[in-house]
Amino acid sequence: TLYVWQSYLKTMKRFGFLLFALLLIVTFAASSQDYFLLPENFYMKKGEKLNLHLLSGNEFQKEAEYKSQNAKISKFTLYEGSKKTDLNNLPKDTSSSILNYTLENSGLALIEVVKTESIESERNKFLKNLGNEGLDKIAEDAKNSNQQYFVEKSNRYVKTLIAIDKANGKDFDKPLGEDYEIVIQQNPYKASYGDDVTAQILFKGKPLKDAVVIVYTRTISGNVFPQKLSSDAQGQIYFKLSREGIYMISSVHIESSTDKNADFESWGATFTFAFKNADSMPNTYKEFGLGDKH
Repeated sequence: TLYVWQSYLKTMKRFGFLLFALLLIVTFAASSQDYFLLPENFYMKKGEKLNLHLLSGNEFQKEAEYKSQNAKISKFTLYEGSKKTDLNNLPKDTSSSILNYTLENSGLALIEVVKTESIESERNKFLKNLGNEGLDKIAEDAKNSNQQYFVEKSNRYVKTLIAIDKANGKDFDKPLGEDYEIVIQQNPYKASYGDDVTAQILFKGKPLKDAVVIVYTRTISGNVFPQKLSSDAQGQIYFKLSREGIYMISSVHIESSTDKNADFESWGATFTFAFKNADSMPNTYKEFGLGDKH
């Protein structure tokens, strides 16, 4: 009767709110930008200076670059086998890159950046993004809400792997203990055309099942080829090295925030490396606006 009907309406209202919140989170995930590290050369020589850039953009395209003075980096570390160097302790570089560093050891080098910040989206901007996504019904519901802005607590864990002289070493395949992390299991600098690469997605130290992962390949010509994958029960995804160029593995996980100062919290990770099947890497990638050498 009346009581049952009122309970039904309350239940449907609660379900509608949860559905709206879920779609809101999905929308932000779809429109979020990747942060990624890009060295000007993935194949280095001992004694050469590494020029490293921190970029952001969608679909492996450069939209912004961050200097060391304003990058808001909470952790910046170089891993060379068992040796660990805190790059945050170095003098801040005044150039456009975040790092100019002389490499003193041969083998594989892994560099990690951790970047945490709060991002606020103004109401009208948020509604515009919904409209651009074609989510008119959700946009209409948002218009009827009293919320004037949306706040995201953003955590980004960014890695790149380079080779100095010889591609020896395997410490790159060990987790670093971050809240969200991509760990690759094979050395791409010793791989051949068509070889498989396994990457594992870890969330707070545990394999994350059904994580959405996109593997981007940027070829010598500048074309970008995305491959959308989903992690298995072990948090793993698999892909082939089917093109020469720069690879980026990207994944984002979003949940409702337990922090009263944010509406939701996101964790994102990227991992970049290069693959070549020939003896030399062509001097291209000017599309990133980083110069002539890669």
